[in-house]
Amino acid sequence: MQNKPTVLVVEDEASLVTLLRYNLERDGYRVVEARDGEEALIVAAEETPDLILLDWALPNLSGIEVCRRLRMRAESRNTPIIMLTARGEESDRIRGLDTGADDYVVKPFSMTEMLARIRAVLRRLRPALSEDLAEFGDIAIDRVSRRVRRSDREVHLGPTEYRLLDHLIQHPGRVFSREQLLDAVWGSDVYVEARTVDVHIGRLRKALIANGERDPIRTVRSAGYSLDEQMKVTAG
Repeated sequence: MQNKPTVLVVEDEASLVTLLRYNLERDGYRVVEARDGEEALIVAAEETPDLILLDWALPNLSGIEVCRRLRMRAESRNTPIIMLTARGEESDRIRGLDTGADDYVVKPFSMTEMLARIRAVLRRLRPALSEDLAEFGDIAIDRVSRRVRRSDREVHLGPTEYRLLDHLIQHPGRVFSREQLLDAVWGSDVYVEARTVDVHIGRLRKALIANGERDPIRTVRSAGYSLDEQMKVTAG
């Protein structure tokens, strides 16, 4: 099963959160929530969402301040952010975009337009989430046929290793903890020991470097794993 892109909805109006969740999940997204600005910063760090819907008027911290702080963090500097607001003045839109938002939707909005905006932003900023073919260096995933190739050879992966690679290839260079990978690949409602991630990363590595190629997976001590853009050469 292909990984679902995760959308963080930061909104304090419960009825709107319910409406967004229903429509986003129906459209194939995984949804996580935050009801105020401080919670948004915590959830964003824990969940590393693929896109954030961020309300301007929030308790504790404004959406503008949340956006500013997210852009200061290395792990969320490039995360797509769409601001939601009742403010329609041009000066407000400019302020939101200058703070780092990628798009701006004025309330009330149609859900059809919102979903179209999300798809457009993801196509522009995270093409690996919206395309059937994803590539990283000489590694390519064809999501239609569920085949993986490295250079001119086919790489045979089990279903879990495939989902791990698919998740990592969507976020090149980003370090994921074992817990984050468990959530993304196995699901938050399934109990699996963190050590299991190491086992499957080992299997994925073995399949990808079967011919002594460069190892694309970087192990970050006490942090987790990432697809490394430098792709270090393996010994032997």
